[in-house]
Amino acid sequence: MEFVKPEGKVMTREARKKGLEIGAGLALYVAALAVTVYRSVPGTVETVLFLLAYAALAATTYWEQIRRIVRRQFLDENLLMIIATAGAFAVERHREAVAAMLFYQIGKFVEEISLSKTKKSIAEFIDIRPEYANLKVGSTEKIVPPQELLCGQIIVLRPGEKIPVDAVVTSGSGTVDMKALTGESEPWAVGTGDRIYSGSINLNGVLEARVRKVYNDSTAAKIVRLIENANEKKSDSVHFADKFTKYYTPLVILAALLTVILPPMIFVEDKFEWIYRGLILLVAACPCGLMVSIPMAFLGGIGAASKQGVLIKGSSFLEALTSVDTFVFDKTGTLTEGVFHVVDIVPEKMEKEELLELAAMAEAYSRHPVAVSLLEAYGRRIDRNRVKDIEEQPGYGVRAMVDGREVYSGNTRLMNRQGIFYRRPAGTGTAVHVAVDGTYAGYILISDVIRKDAGKLMKWLRKRNMSTVMLTGDNERVAEEVAAKLKIESVYAELMPEEKVELLTEFQESQMEGEKLAFIGDGINDAPVLARADIGIAMGGLGADAALEAADIILMEDEPSRIINAVRIAKATLRSVKQNMVFAIGMKIILIVLALFGYVTMQNAIIADMAVMVINILNSFWMMQYPEHRV
Repeated sequence: MEFVKPEGKVMTREARKKGLEIGAGLALYVAALAVTVYRSVPGTVETVLFLLAYAALAATTYWEQIRRIVRRQFLDENLLMIIATAGAFAVERHREAVAAMLFYQIGKFVEEISLSKTKKSIAEFIDIRPEYANLKVGSTEKIVPPQELLCGQIIVLRPGEKIPVDAVVTSGSGTVDMKALTGESEPWAVGTGDRIYSGSINLNGVLEARVRKVYNDSTAAKIVRLIENANEKKSDSVHFADKFTKYYTPLVILAALLTVILPPMIFVEDKFEWIYRGLILLVAACPCGLMVSIPMAFLGGIGAASKQGVLIKGSSFLEALTSVDTFVFDKTGTLTEGVFHVVDIVPEKMEKEELLELAAMAEAYSRHPVAVSLLEAYGRRIDRNRVKDIEEQPGYGVRAMVDGREVYSGNTRLMNRQGIFYRRPAGTGTAVHVAVDGTYAGYILISDVIRKDAGKLMKWLRKRNMSTVMLTGDNERVAEEVAAKLKIESVYAELMPEEKVELLTEFQESQMEGEKLAFIGDGINDAPVLARADIGIAMGGLGADAALEAADIILMEDEPSRIINAVRIAKATLRSVKQNMVFAIGMKIILIVLALFGYVTMQNAIIADMAVMVINILNSFWMMQYPEHRV
């Protein structure tokens, strides 16, 4: 899917070309009408005059159809129009043939303009591609294309400039506008050590930052690629429209042939009149309005979602979201903020400070939220020369040699696996158990905070009778406490990553036909479950490569309530698609019946089809402006 640049014109090259063809054909058609109306000319001359106008209008359509015949993909609306207008010429209905092709091409022109406008609107929402970067070279600066930046280089960001690549602030402070990425209007305050993302805008303050990712791997480039390729993954509705045309076209041609053959045999009437009615039937049955409105509605829905900070990788996922009846949530980093704080330190035969130091040393190289909280509580610089032979064990904890002593830091599963007896925590929270040289040394209790809008999301889901489940590797007591506060129906705790996948598979196998299951995780350590679910929704995908790769839907902010927006947009999109389908097919049936009884001309039929298409396009286009739901 190719987007028009926001600063460009609405009309694409194809639309401008189509406009020139229509202009030339219209001029020749008006000239032919003027000559034949005001002067008496031989029949051959009249045919040639209208044939010139027809050729100007239909040349591209004929050429496209020849190419489609070679690819064996010729059963479409173009074939119906070619047969109908060529047949009209054969029965000397020259004016009707040219008029029908003229209005058909005008409809195509409107279709191209509408698609271009929709894509341009989306392009404006994702206009996050930076145009240049200020590269610091010694004591000077050099303006370079973002594509030339390398990791480790220093860039300078002035107020009002777009951030060209993902980077880390090394000097200065200010605020950054990230609305184009996340849909969040509140600026972010940044300072030394903070990460900044490409596509954001530096609002104030001069910043210096070290490049973390090259341009093609940066957040802005990845988001643009995701949205641009979103419509390539077609939904069932789009596939239905494609299949509908494939089988519909030959049936319409057969119906037109029967209209031409049977009535004259039965009623002994003018066979040329029935030939003309059969040709009108082909025009009346042309499914242009249906074919353009369905993909446009999905395109509008994907664009509206991206504007609200929700990236949907394809129309198939947008449609599947409307069938989800079970939402399965990870806990840490999804329903909770994932920012732990040490609330208690309970040693066995050592001082609290020593226990905390050993745990922090062992966890020094881990990026798990638990490890970050321990390092934060320790609050001192880690001498990493004191730490050797680090072994991180996913789902258990870590093992490391600290000052020559073997230290295990992790959960109860780790203690059980090492055969170490541990103390049951007295307080509420997640316990990090520590053992030194095979002897239990105590535990450190940490706690997490439930996200502010998680409860509102659960309430919204309950009102719609949707099932909620929590899967977590945390201990059962903490999991039950969080679930009780959020009123989650089912809780499964102390799970290994592979156990989460197994449970998710069991849930899917027990579902009724047509029901879908969505899993919502943080996109970092939940990639296998995100990939296995019918719909994988990643929380806080900003800068998380795993989220962008594994998930089908990405919430660019750490706000679970954005799922409400995603579901509402999906349902509104599908509603628009169904309305378009019913209206287009219903009008086709009416026009076909009128054509059989001779109540419409060829021009009337094509104008009616144009009207259907315009109404459907307008019904689809409003999806781009779908309002955001605020909780």
